[in-house]
Amino acid sequence: MNLNATMLAQLVVFLILAGFTMKFVWPPLMKALDERAERIASGLAAADRGKAEMAKAEQHAQAQLATARDEVTKRIADAEKRAAAIIEEAKKTASDEAARIVAAAHADAQQQVTHAREELRAQVAALAVQGAEQILKREVNAQVHADLLSKLATEL
Repeated sequence: MNLNATMLAQLVVFLILAGFTMKFVWPPLMKALDERAERIASGLAAADRGKAEMAKAEQHAQAQLATARDEVTKRIADAEKRAAAIIEEAKKTASDEAARIVAAAHADAQQQVTHAREELRAQVAALAVQGAEQILKREVNAQVHADLLSKLATEL
């Protein structure tokens, strides 16, 4: 066997193998590598979109949180105003009730004073009648009448 023939046979086998590899093996490998590169690129793009959406969602959440804080602050202020109004209304009601109670007590006191005066007049009249009765039972004597009148005055 000749070295040149061997080399030539090896060159032919090598070229057939290279042709076969280029025709049947290389395209699926390149296709798989391209698909993988596309998947990696789409994954990176999706990650970038996810980051952007996450940042947007974070901004939206911060805006909603700020709105909620403002609303809570407003509601607290409204509740404080309502509480102040209720307190003022309760004070006014208590003041009106106190004035009514004082007026009722004053009217009751006036009624008791009037009743006491009427009783006193009735007692004075009864004592006057008793005094006149005692004066008329006795004889007419200025000294005795003066004594009876002073006694009557001390009883009043």
